[in-house]
Amino acid sequence: MAVTIQAPSLYQRLGGETGVRKLVDQFYDRMDSMPELAELRAMHGSDLTEIRNVLFEFLTGWLGGPDLYQAKHGEPRLRMRHLPFKIDSRMRDQWLLGMFQAMADLQLPKDVQVDLEMTFWHTAEHLRNTADTK
Repeated sequence: MAVTIQAPSLYQRLGGETGVRKLVDQFYDRMDSMPELAELRAMHGSDLTEIRNVLFEFLTGWLGGPDLYQAKHGEPRLRMRHLPFKIDSRMRDQWLLGMFQAMADLQLPKDVQVDLEMTFWHTAEHLRNTADTK
């Protein structure tokens, strides 16, 4: 009889619901406090409560936890949902800077941080929808 060993998901490695919530909150706190993220912050409304919940729901399922986002909003269709926003490499980099700083602030285990950085970078790059201007 073969035994299947399943590796823990990024959701589990991040600390489940509590870890995802901390990451999301730290990310949006950084967006509010870092001048380097001013353009990114300006793309959001004055109240970040709803977007914090949406990102929490999305990341929970995307990282291997319960599909909260899909149950509430349907298929993520990330690229389509981000088309109304001008996302060039500058916006991509601001988003990544905020998220990477949030991860550093939380002092995640190095292996978890590296895996999240790779995953976030590929997704952020995929969401670019505007050519860079000089």
